[in-house]
Amino acid sequence: MEAVKQGSVAVGIKNSKYAVIGTIKRSPSELSSYQRKIFKIDDHLGIAISGLTADGRILCRYMRNECLNHRYVFDSAMSVGRLVRQVADKAQVGTQRSWKRPYGVGLMSAGYDENGAHVYYNCPSGNYYEYKAFAMGSRSQAARTYLERRVSEGREEMSKEELIGHALRSLHSTLQDGDLNVRNCSVAVVGEDQPFTLLEGEALRGWIEEILQEADDQEEEEGVRPMEEEQ
Repeated sequence: MEAVKQGSVAVGIKNSKYAVIGTIKRSPSELSSYQRKIFKIDDHLGIAISGLTADGRILCRYMRNECLNHRYVFDSAMSVGRLVRQVADKAQVGTQRSWKRPYGVGLMSAGYDENGAHVYYNCPSGNYYEYKAFAMGSRSQAARTYLERRVSEGREEMSKEELIGHALRSLHSTLQDGDLNVRNCSVAVVGEDQPFTLLEGEALRGWIEEILQEADDQEEEEGVRPMEEEQ
């Protein structure tokens, strides 16, 4: 659990048609590349991780194999909820065996199946939960506060572009220096007419510039108010 709390922040939002996940990517030093935190599992499903990347890759490989086996046997995509339950069972075994340790990673799964869009969170303890909107990782409370205030109402009428914008704004709220840029964040979207697609780099520039401009305008307004009160 502590590994997840210290990991990089990840957020997830969904309505009946689309599910969106977003992450902040970390870099060990200024000379190294950023670590990937979002992985595609199948055309209808992907995950974001927070915690130990090595453990996340193990579970990612397991989920991909399960989806491939299911598609080979049944010639159809695997149900998102069924796969999440299997991951939870696998994680729970590590909590009750003396020669094993729990996986030190939290998984946020975003997928779409015959029951609509889904966002699930798998805890290292073996528990799993389905959410309408959720955030995990370091300083995730700021993101949860944003989601509760801005996304709790009107979510079903939002387009996938609006959901992506809210995911990026919630990520921006977790950064102490406000340094959200095209290199340190990534977003993925999946839906009824949208296969799992990862958005990074220049694909996010328009949203990020809009968010930074909104933050600058808000700072100017907050700076003007104290001056008006003094007068």
